[in-house]
Amino acid sequence: MLLTFEVIAETLREQIRSGGLKPGGALPTQAELMREFGASSLTVQKAMALLKQDGWAVSRPGKGAFVAHHDHAEDADAKAAPGSGAAARVEALELVLAEAVERIADLRARVEALEQGGVRRG
Repeated sequence: MLLTFEVIAETLREQIRSGGLKPGGALPTQAELMREFGASSLTVQKAMALLKQDGWAVSRPGKGAFVAHHDHAEDADAKAAPGSGAAARVEALELVLAEAVERIADLRARVEALEQGGVRRG
């Protein structure tokens, strides 16, 4: 079963392969992808990181993400070692872990605030 970020990445790869997205052309924005897939910003970021790592997309600071030239993407696929997908998955898992750590810190702060509020009332 594919994770949502993998579905987004594969959908964009297929659009590139089919010619729907042209080399050098802009990829959909994060907001567009979030709406289309009902995904969080972190999920879309993970999908874009995977596309960039695999050579399907490039970032231009201040301008967005763009389709890499087909020969570059095809070379990335052809040269990909059997374990290369593992590196992308590790990176994606690290992003998920970072999000979980942030959520835990937020929850911990909320619990502490509630406890302090309870002490003041008591």
